Amino acid sequence: MVTKQEIKLIKSLNQKKYRQQLGLFTVEGIKGIEEFLKSDFKLHRLYTTKQIFDNSKGDAVGISENELKKITALKNPNTALAIFEIPKSEDVKDNTLIVALDDVRDPGNLGTIIRLCDWYGVKDLVCSLNTVDCYNSKVVQATMGSLTRVNITYTNLEEFLSKHKSPIFGTYMNGENIYNSKLPSEGIIVLGNEANGISEKISSIIDRKITIPQFGKSKETESLNVANAAAIVLSEFRRRTIEM
Repeated sequence: MVTKQEIKLIKSLNQKKYRQQLGLFTVEGIKGIEEFLKSDFKLHRLYTTKQIFDNSKGDAVGISENELKKITALKNPNTALAIFEIPKSEDVKDNTLIVALDDVRDPGNLGTIIRLCDWYGVKDLVCSLNTVDCYNSKVVQATMGSLTRVNITYTNLEEFLSKHKSPIFGTYMNGENIYNSKLPSEGIIVLGNEANGISEKISSIIDRKITIPQFGKSKETESLNVANAAAIVLSEFRRRTIEM
């Protein structure tokens, strides 16, 4: 059974300020919860309509489907909801490939980019302070568990980039054709806001501007979705690393 106090707590975690105050976030669905249970994330509470989870990290609280509907953030709740503690970010490692986001606001885009980092072996994702919270429930859902394998740091992006010696690549509509560019195995790839791209203050720090060429004859497509761009750019960087 879930109490009124617990319902209030869980509902409050839909807001960033309460997630930050309490140091907690929610994960919904069997697959996502299992990924977090296997990780180093610390379980706070687990609610489920079916006793299907390993109890090694604590007993699950059995609830009804109606109770699940009261605490879920989903239109169609999926069997279980868990609350985990937000861990401290680890230090960003130098001499690797790093992805940096300049005010990406869409939860689906951030979730997809986190999955892409996981897929392409990028351990560190650095986000500007105005980038959407990675513990937003929509972001967590979109990562499909990849959030457990990518170190995400929120910081003043301008200061972070200014301090790093690695080459900084920015994605633009006009720049070097990525398919003709020499790409290193180490560096920082900056992706910009969905509507405005990379801000002027960040652009001033970029070492190399790269672009994904447009092959359509009409040339009327304004731009690629930032998550789609991330997939192409990461694929090209990793392909070149393999070829070296």
